[in-house]
Amino acid sequence: MRRSNEEEELEPVQETQSLKPGGGNGQIRYRSPSAAELLDAQQQVQMEKALKRNRQQESWPDKIQKWRGPILLVSVPLLLISFVLFLMPASSPSGSISRKFSPDFLSKRYAVIFDAGSSGSRVHVFCFNQQLDLVPMGQDLELFLQRKPGLSGYAKDPEAAANSLSDLLEKAEAAVPKELRYNTPVRVGATAGLRQLEGDTSDRILQAVRDFLKNKSSLKSQADWVTVLDGTQEGAYQWVTINYLLGNLGKKYSSTVGVVDLGGGSVQMAYAISESDAAKAPKLSDGEDSYVQQMYLKGRKYYLYVHSYLHYGLLAARAEILKVDQEVDNPCILAGYNGSYKYGQAVYRASALPSGSSLSRCREVAIKALKINESSCTHMKCTFGDVWNGGGGDGQKNLFVASFFFDRAAEAGFVDPSLAVAKVHPADFEDAAKRACQTSLEEGSSAFPRVEPENLPYLCMDLVYQFTLLVDGFGLDPWQEITLVKKVKYQNSLVEAAWPLGSAIEVVSSLV
Repeated sequence: MRRSNEEEELEPVQETQSLKPGGGNGQIRYRSPSAAELLDAQQQVQMEKALKRNRQQESWPDKIQKWRGPILLVSVPLLLISFVLFLMPASSPSGSISRKFSPDFLSKRYAVIFDAGSSGSRVHVFCFNQQLDLVPMGQDLELFLQRKPGLSGYAKDPEAAANSLSDLLEKAEAAVPKELRYNTPVRVGATAGLRQLEGDTSDRILQAVRDFLKNKSSLKSQADWVTVLDGTQEGAYQWVTINYLLGNLGKKYSSTVGVVDLGGGSVQMAYAISESDAAKAPKLSDGEDSYVQQMYLKGRKYYLYVHSYLHYGLLAARAEILKVDQEVDNPCILAGYNGSYKYGQAVYRASALPSGSSLSRCREVAIKALKINESSCTHMKCTFGDVWNGGGGDGQKNLFVASFFFDRAAEAGFVDPSLAVAKVHPADFEDAAKRACQTSLEEGSSAFPRVEPENLPYLCMDLVYQFTLLVDGFGLDPWQEITLVKKVKYQNSLVEAAWPLGSAIEVVSSLV
């Protein structure tokens, strides 16, 4: 039987020929393969190596097929983004894109804030560096302009109300470099004047202002940047403004100052309190804190007590005092004046007693207007109207008093109007009231030459109210030192001590 080739190849064979000397008969050896067999073996080895390489190195099509899911997930969004960028215009709204990244853009940010108050409209323009420090615009650290009347003076014509801001807007835009205007926010904060308008009047005025800015302004505007400020917002912004200018932000709360801001329609008090006092704040029925705001400023957390008293700004308080008894002449009106007082949509009788004004009797009426003796607040410390006073403490010890407090003090003559700040006592308002209440309307223009004619009949009333508000309303000692502030010194310049700076700091921070 014939054996296979493999068996033949491996079979040992017996050498039949004699070996050379040194060998021996019967020695075993293997037969060498033939040349054809060697060639077949080499080809087989090469084929095995090739197959191994193919297994180790997949082709690109195979890899693409294998990873097609992740590739599509990444490539499709990239293609869409590239397509959108291709379709975008080559320039920004105010010029070339290169302007946006100019050194001036990177180092400066502007903000335009309108204060639409009850007594007039005012515009503030601020410029900040990257550290949110104010930097000069020419010779000054801010542009400040104002006009009368305010938006509420156009209650029946919303379009006229919006157009009344035209001159202020034009000058504000001129203060901002052209290439930066498209990224400069413009805000309009209406205060107590618009809060008191009836029905949807304030809403229609605000919408007219939004349309006006959208169509007429080159600045960055948003619908929610035109609004009626909540009283607590106004008070908080004022607190931020004054403490920012004084360099107090970032320090412990006891190193900050408290603020009382007497506007035309409302008065706000704001000061920082301790965390333990914040925990004692009365709650509303829904459980929300009604008095305390938490603010993070310059790396520090503050508990800010803030409350706004609507109807108790200086101009609104006149109406409250006149309303106490409309059937009789008022002891707060200067002798010789018999007329009427209009506030908002209402008109009030404003006639002097035959004997003229009287400090003591006017003070009685002011206390009734503030409802101080009607308080039912027994479980905590309150101001007037059963309002929690925040508990007092270190944040209230150093009190800065702004707006109409400074104005009337300067007009009454016990503060130099050329000064930005003045140290006074609440009792100084009482002393000035004594002189004013003993003056007739006829004598008033020469005795108080700085008082505007339309305010002169109410000078006794205003000064008595301010003293009563501080001492009886807020509980200050008549001889406690307070700081009347019109402007605050900042980097060798004077800056208006008003809430718009606080609003500007907030909006610029949000756009960083």
